[in-house]
Amino acid sequence: MTPGELRAFCLSFDAAVEDFPFNPQTSVFKVCGKIFALTDPAARPLTVNLKCGPEDALRLRAGHPGLIVPGRHMNKRHWNTVTVDGGLPDTLVRELIEDSYDLVVAGLPRAERLRLDRP
Repeated sequence: MTPGELRAFCLSFDAAVEDFPFNPQTSVFKVCGKIFALTDPAARPLTVNLKCGPEDALRLRAGHPGLIVPGRHMNKRHWNTVTVDGGLPDTLVRELIEDSYDLVVAGLPRAERLRLDRP
């Protein structure tokens, strides 16, 4: 997955926006003001921080050592850093991004979730 493909996929979700609150290099993808992905598109290897359930996070790290690690600069229990440029199938990376988005949306107040459900 290229940086452009990663960005396009993150922005394909309902109400997803890109922001740069930390520095000009770090793309932060949010839904309703809550972060679901962070990346530095110029970094090599290309990685993305993604939210994950605690048990899934441990399972993924064990199943993909070196490619999925505890989230850098994040709560290690709930975030993974995923290497996305070649070591993992793009389908898995897309699933992990979607899971992160879904976890964040599930934690939003009901009124905000209902707004996302409207066409």
